[in-house]
Amino acid sequence: MFKYDVLCVGSATVDRFLTVNQSLRSIIPGDKILARNLEIHSGGGSTNSAVALAKLGLNVRVLTKLGHDHEGDFIEQELRKYKVKNICRTRAKKNTDSSTIIFSASDKDRIVYNYKGASQELLFHDLPRLYSRAKWFYLASLVGKSFTAISLLAEYAEKKHISILFNPSLYLATKGKKYLHPILRRTELLVLNKKEAQTLLNSQSSHQQFLLRSLHHLGPTTVVITDGPKTIYALHENSFYSVKPPTVKVAHTLGAGDAFTSGLLAGIVKGYSFEKALQLGVANSTSLIQRVGAKNGLLDEREALSMIKRYKMKVSRR
Repeated sequence: MFKYDVLCVGSATVDRFLTVNQSLRSIIPGDKILARNLEIHSGGGSTNSAVALAKLGLNVRVLTKLGHDHEGDFIEQELRKYKVKNICRTRAKKNTDSSTIIFSASDKDRIVYNYKGASQELLFHDLPRLYSRAKWFYLASLVGKSFTAISLLAEYAEKKHISILFNPSLYLATKGKKYLHPILRRTELLVLNKKEAQTLLNSQSSHQQFLLRSLHHLGPTTVVITDGPKTIYALHENSFYSVKPPTVKVAHTLGAGDAFTSGLLAGIVKGYSFEKALQLGVANSTSLIQRVGAKNGLLDEREALSMIKRYKMKVSRR
């Protein structure tokens, strides 16, 4: 019997946001740049999605590998603040994943430096029996030995009739469709951005229906392709959907994809129509990008529904 709604599996990071006044293109090696602001937040696909889903009213757990370090303790502390539990049984020998995001206030662009450590050491035996009690597995991007673990988890989900949401990163998309086949063929809901879709398919096509159909043929029942501030496209039950995010003042975009995907899944789990679930995802990501941090600005269900009405979000279907 299911005990909770979603198990979020993926990386967890400590994100350090440095804001500078200079254009990134003007900075040369050897420069010493004075940052005007520093913020530190937890991030990573597993914790971002879990917190977003919890705020939207779902019962969730996290499965992520942390290191024996201050960063791991910091992430655990933040998860407790949102009443989300990490069910991983062990910690890694490697350090916890971290990112440094350098954001230019002048040209509104960024550089992201990622360190992948503990997240690559997730093993299948790190999973307690509790994982079998979820209705959905939200599989975010994992590489190294950890990809084997989520592949086995996908196999288990098929046997136990647990639905899978797969949200691969560009790292995984570059591996190609053959490498990702064990997960793709078992996926209920695939969400990725346009660049990831093109890379996974080894295609330069910008034709959204072609990309959606091609990804659907790889196994996923429903496919959603995002494109930053541009129109979001989806294929669901043989119908094509599109929705344009509203224009807002952007503070930062890191975590926007996780916020959208979590809002979409929350709508589906709660029994909303697919159109309404898409709107819920757009509302969540629209709110998040107006603040710094991959969890700041996340909405609860009432706030998300209010934002949908405020911006008069419309979903086209054909």
